[in-house]
Amino acid sequence: MTVILMLLLWGMALLLFIPCLVLFIECLAACLPAHHEASATEKRSATVAVLMPAHNEATVIEKTITNLLPQLQKSDRLVVIADNCIDQTADLARQLGVTVIERQNLEQRGKGYALDYALQFLKADPPDVVIVIDADMITATNSIDELANMCYASGRPVQGIDLLEPPSNPSAKETISALAFLVKNRVRSTGLSRLGLPCLLCGTGMAIPWSILQQVSLNSGNIVEDMQLGVDLAIAGYPALFCPNAKVTGTFPSVEQIAKTQRTRWEHGHLNTLLTQVPRLLKAAISQKRLDLLSLALELGVPPLSFLVLLWGIAIIIGLLAGIISGIWLPVFLIILAGLLLFVAILMAWYRFGRPMIEKKALLSIPFYLVWKIPLYFAFLIRPENKWIKTQRDNLS
Repeated sequence: MTVILMLLLWGMALLLFIPCLVLFIECLAACLPAHHEASATEKRSATVAVLMPAHNEATVIEKTITNLLPQLQKSDRLVVIADNCIDQTADLARQLGVTVIERQNLEQRGKGYALDYALQFLKADPPDVVIVIDADMITATNSIDELANMCYASGRPVQGIDLLEPPSNPSAKETISALAFLVKNRVRSTGLSRLGLPCLLCGTGMAIPWSILQQVSLNSGNIVEDMQLGVDLAIAGYPALFCPNAKVTGTFPSVEQIAKTQRTRWEHGHLNTLLTQVPRLLKAAISQKRLDLLSLALELGVPPLSFLVLLWGIAIIIGLLAGIISGIWLPVFLIILAGLLLFVAILMAWYRFGRPMIEKKALLSIPFYLVWKIPLYFAFLIRPENKWIKTQRDNLS
């Protein structure tokens, strides 16, 4: 019985320690001094098609398009996919002079279906590079050139910085959510880039060569189609590069129920992808003898930050109780070390990247934020979200 308990404790400790160590290494690499990131200033030669999937985005799409148009060249195209819209999204986009294609299919809902529909539209005159920008994101100056140049030169997918900022007068939960998003999409990707390793795709602010898009399928209702696409492309031989000089920015929804729906879709999708795609990446890494796939498996194996903290809390309680009962303490020390790595990683990421956006006192709200997330993770165990649900705008019913 003691041997079985010891094996279980060591298994739990290792399963927790590995993602905490990966997170720590990524954050440490991101926070260390680095050479200046060169910006592509030469004129872009690659032709670009920007795809903008939009479902009932009438309240935001004019601002998004107006912001983006100055970055396009005469040979470029901006294609808005008005997907199952019942508002004025298509009309507003047309008034700004961009290409609009409309899709109505209530049986096949999701961003993946919309993007596949656009790719079929582009086949008659394909671009060199396809860039995806969500209809509610603001694209920083020169980001299209940065993405397109890196993508065209490397022949690989490229992911820019994808951030969500807290709304005006944010609650503590919204502020901590923004910190978690910052760590996931900027800090960790920066660390991977400095280590010479590929990153995952985020679904917006990403560029992909037209030639390799023909080797994967987007035609699905996967609720985290971006993660799946990044995995599929990496296994096919095209792991994504990180472009720190390109950035798209959105805002977290300020309405409680809308925010909860959004987080549920993201995090249930992340956990499901972790469970299904990490073994696939490990198998491919072994069969293809590729360290980049192993690094992606480790990266994807880090669960959402709040879930990882909750797992550590559960593990330390179980470990301490088991240690008192059985006298087995070495796995407990490993769990404590994992917690230390996790704490230092979050603190480093906040200090180096998050201070301008997140005040120090907001970090005290993390325990309350974790309590808020417990029902979301419990729901994953009993009825995980598996349908693509579009996040509504705050001022839409």
